[in-house]
Formats: sequence, C-alpha cells, structure tokens
Amino acid sequence: MTEAFNSNEFLNTVTSSPGVYRMYDVADIVIYVGKAKDLKKRLSSYFRKNLGNVKTQALVSRIANIDVTVTHSETDALILENDYIKQYMPKYNVLLRDDKSYPYILLSNHKHPRLSYHRGPKRDKGQYFGPYPNGGAVRESLHLLQKIFPIRQCDDLYYKARSRPCLQYQIGRCSAPCVDYVSLTDYQEQVTLAALFLKGKDQQVTKALVGKMEQAVAELHYEDAARYRDQITALRRVAEQQEVSHSSGDMDVIGVHFASGVACFHLLFIREGKIFGSRSYYPKVPINTELSEVLRAFMFQFYLNSDSQRITPKEILVSDAFDEQEQLASAIKAAQERKVEIKSQVRGERARFLRLAITNATNAVNTRLSHKNTVEQRFLLLEEAIEVSHKIQRMECFDISHTMGESTVASCVVFNREGPHKADYRRYNINGITPGDDYAAMKQAISRRFDKVVAGAKVPDILFIDGGLGQLRIAQKIVDEKFVSLDHAPTLIGIAKGEGRKPGLETLIYGENEVSFSLPADSGALHLIQHIRDESHRFAITGHRNKRQKTRNTSSLESIEGVGPKRRKALLQHLGGLQEVKGASVAELAKVPGISLEMAQTIHDALRG
Repeated sequence: MTEAFNSNEFLNTVTSSPGVYRMYDVADIVIYVGKAKDLKKRLSSYFRKNLGNVKTQALVSRIANIDVTVTHSETDALILENDYIKQYMPKYNVLLRDDKSYPYILLSNHKHPRLSYHRGPKRDKGQYFGPYPNGGAVRESLHLLQKIFPIRQCDDLYYKARSRPCLQYQIGRCSAPCVDYVSLTDYQEQVTLAALFLKGKDQQVTKALVGKMEQAVAELHYEDAARYRDQITALRRVAEQQEVSHSSGDMDVIGVHFASGVACFHLLFIREGKIFGSRSYYPKVPINTELSEVLRAFMFQFYLNSDSQRITPKEILVSDAFDEQEQLASAIKAAQERKVEIKSQVRGERARFLRLAITNATNAVNTRLSHKNTVEQRFLLLEEAIEVSHKIQRMECFDISHTMGESTVASCVVFNREGPHKADYRRYNINGITPGDDYAAMKQAISRRFDKVVAGAKVPDILFIDGGLGQLRIAQKIVDEKFVSLDHAPTLIGIAKGEGRKPGLETLIYGENEVSFSLPADSGALHLIQHIRDESHRFAITGHRNKRQKTRNTSSLESIEGVGPKRRKALLQHLGGLQEVKGASVAELAKVPGISLEMAQTIHDALRG
C-alpha cells in the first residue's frame, strides 16, 4: 500500500450499497476494476493486515486512488463492471480481446435476392442468419449453399452489368436471374428454401423438394425432376455432415483448460442441432491469477459484450462451475431480454460435447506452451550465437516489396519471447522515390520507423534487414543518426540470401562493423531468423499486392480529367467492369449515359496512353 493513499480515511466515506470501483496508480491510470454487492465490505478486504494472495498484494501496493460508482442493483453493477473493463483494459484484470463484430449471412431484399457475407451494422434490408463464430464458417456455408440452391452471390454492380450468364450458371451454381433465365416465381421458391435451410429446417426443405420432384415426374418434366433429385441428394449429404444431435437445440459448449499462466476457452457453437463452428479464445491473464477468477472474467466479458452483435443461445454448457453463474444469467436477461440457462453438470449427449470441448482446450494450451518453449529456446540460442550482453526482448525485421518499381511497400514485423507480436506489425507505403530503388525505399521506411523515437519508446534489441550490404548500410546510417543522444540503440543484422536463395545458406552481416558470419543450417537460432525474415516477406508482399490491385482498379479512370464518381460508376455499370471499359471503342464509350463523343475520345486516348 502506498503512503500517498490513506485507506482508513477512504473506507470511512464508502457506502455499503452495490456498485463498481476503479483503482488508480500514481500515474492516474486505472489498474483494476471490480464490482461488489456491498462496496464497503469488499473494499475493506483489500486493506487487511494479512493478504494471502500475491497478486492482490501487488495490486494494493500500487493503489494511489479509488473511485466508486453506486448502482441500483448487483445486476447493474455487473454490466457496468464489464463496460469499465472494456474501456480501461486494466493491468490486473483478466482481459478478453474479443471486440470484433461477428459475421452473418445476409439474404438481401432485392427483386432477385442475393446471398452474401456480412459483418458490421445491419443497415442493409433483408434477412440475417447467424452470428457465425468466424469468417471461414460463413464462407464455407455460402459455398455449400451455392451447391444446393442456384441463388446469386455476385455483388449488385456485377449483377446489373451482365448481358449474358457468367461461369456460375455454366457449372449449375446460379440460375442466371441477371438475364432472366429463370422466372421470378421459380427463383423466389429457391430463395424461400434457402432461408428455411439457414434456419435449420432441413426436413421441411427436403419434403418440399421431394414434392416438386414427384410433380415434375407426373408432368413428364424429367429434366426438372433430375435437377430436384440432385438438390435433394446434395442437401442430405450436407445435413449428414453438419448433424450434431438428434434433438435440435441452441447451445454454446465451453471447455476450459488453464496451465502455466495460459488459459484457453474452446467454444462449440451449436444452433438448431447443427454446429456453426468452433473457436478458441486466449484471454490475457495477470500472473498469480486463479482459475475461478479467469473463468468468471471470461464469461462476463464474452456474454456481456454488446458490440459483438452476438445472440446468446438458450443454453450455455461450461466445463467448470464459477462464482455468480446466476447473476450472469440475470445480467444477460436484463441486457438481451432473453432467458438463459448456464450449466456445468450435464449427462449423456451434452456431457460428450463438454468432453470434446475440454479436449480441444487442453490440446490448444499444450500446443501454445510447447510453441512458447520452442521460441524461448531459439531466443537463447540466438543470444549465444551473436554473443549479446543482454536478454533479447524484442526483434524487428524490415523488407521491401514491389513489382518493377510499382506500388512499393515496406513491412516491419515484430517478434518477442513468445513469437510474432502482430499487434505491432506495420506497413509503410513508399512514395517519392525512383521506381525500383530499394535503397531509397529502405531509407524512407527506417526513417519513418524511428522518426520520433524517444527514451522509453518501443525499440528493438535486434533489427534485421532483409537485404544485402547496401540496404544494411543505409539502415545503419539512419539508426546512428536517430539514436545519437539515446543509450539503447538496436543492433542491426543484415540477412543476405544464399546461393539459389536456398534456406540455410544465408549470410548474416553485422551493421556496425560489417563483419559477415553464418550459422549451421540446423541451428535453432538460424530457424528463428528465417522465421522473422519469412514473416516480414509475407507481410510486405501481401501489402504490396493489395496496393497494386487497388491502384490498377481505380487510378486509370480516376486520373482522367472530367471523369468523376458518377461517370466512373456509369462506365463500369454499363460496360461491365474496368477491363471492358479499357477494351471499348470510342463509339461504345459514347453510348454510355452522360458520356459525350468528345469525352469518349478523351477516355479512349487516356486508357491507351
């Protein structure tokens, strides 16, 4: 307990009502958020003479101030506690980083409805199905739907621009409503069946298709009957793959494993008797935290996160009981206006689900711990190989990517003692240099990285440069200039590719004295260097390709004087895409609404310039 904080004086003023408390350190940063049914009683427990918990001792020693917020009930306090944890991300709270919105399948409200992937606010009109645990589950479902129901999945711009069917029609995965190859009635029937399928009404869909097949046979429409037969076969195959239980139900099944400071919550998402997918979550856990606190924190933050757009099922199965289960159910009911049961003691089929979730959680923790140990071992080998005098905590690697000088991008990836630290990855769009000048690109990237470096900033212990001596010299010169008045400058090492670019033949070069050395091909230290080099290359080339594609898709039209957003849209819609615009004659361009003959000539000349 700090001398600056007078706990006795503070406790004399605290109410016994329910509420939430925030603890601050000397820098006025929130370090812990908690809730209590009785604020005075709960806060008094922190300032007893004998605190058995090491984590609590560390927390109390840093308290400089405490704020309390009184609520009308304990349920209100639970909801407010979760909001504060999300807002302040306190150091001593268990933190679940799950603030992304969940994906849905959207069946639009057009004349010819479209099935599509949707994430974010539900502004578009139509039916939303989900949420799904991740984007992969949505795309897999859309792929399956495309095999069963010939409903368009193309975007509206492509759909409106068609004058003939696309490849999806040729392979039997779309009925080509864009060119009226299917009647509105038949298309709407398929839309209705797809919606029923997404709601889990498989048997109802199958029954409807069987009826249509029998009717087609009776009317001697054998081609139609064959098509319905193929739909039924595909539908039954998919239903067999997705079937989870004979009894339909909505459940979240949560398996928990906690070891060596790593916690994993493996969730099976089950809706209408089918598995939507599964996902593992790894909350950030402060040292010396017990499982009961980790479990309670995860459950409250996961199910009371209003930003996720998650719809809580009727039943939640969790492998371990936790404090305040009933209070969580009450808080969910208050927040979402739906009754939820939380169970940890179950039998039969539900018990098998829990065992499966626990097995996955256990395997995930063991794998992560094994990876952490492997990375730690490789860091130790690298420290020994390059003979550094201090422990390496952070490494960065820079790489440059372009195509013949076009759309140059530099990447900076970061590794710590646990492996890649993707939150600190950065890309730099390189501008104002001679196309293809890798030296100038590296100079600009390194300058921007260390432009505002100050004492206490995140500085790598080792800075790898994916390139030869020339790029390394440029980087070393920039670093020497930027760190002239600072103590801790990074050690630079260049990674020059070996003969035939074969892994294991790399030459390593110290930036300070330009001494070259190599490591054995089976060295764990070299494997770590290869890992960060390959990751920087992947991150750079991904950014370059995205930038190049965006440039090629937009700049050719945007750079033409007199062609604004409306004319660009008219050109693309009328002719069907950028390649069609580039290949159009002056006469064809002049037929586009809003494009005069003179403007058509200008566009034609510009696109061929």
